[in-house]
Amino acid sequence: MRIVFISLVSAFFVSGCASITNDAYVPMAVSFSDGSNGECSITNKRMAITEKIPGNIMVRRSDDNLLFTCETDDGRKATTNTPSELGAKIVASAVFLDFGIVDAITDKHRNYPASFVIPVRAK
Repeated sequence: MRIVFISLVSAFFVSGCASITNDAYVPMAVSFSDGSNGECSITNKRMAITEKIPGNIMVRRSDDNLLFTCETDDGRKATTNTPSELGAKIVASAVFLDFGIVDAITDKHRNYPASFVIPVRAK
């Protein structure tokens, strides 16, 4: 009887939901390489925003690249992207019985860099 009880309790703890509790959005400091000001259209499959640069923006986590289409105040254009990376918590999620499926659907296991510099041609 004791072995059955211990087995049931162990199964209860191992089969719990392993979803990551990360925020859907991450902060990112963005600037131009020459220090100029401007505006960027920032997109991935989960968001599309336009923001003033330099600045701190909230970026929606996604498994695809974060695309920047920018224009400085003096009219120079720049286009670049930054990839997302796997967070370390996905490994913990995969250890439990959901195998990371919940987190793969929501992309909350992905991260973008905390700061990003957009390369701009010199004047």
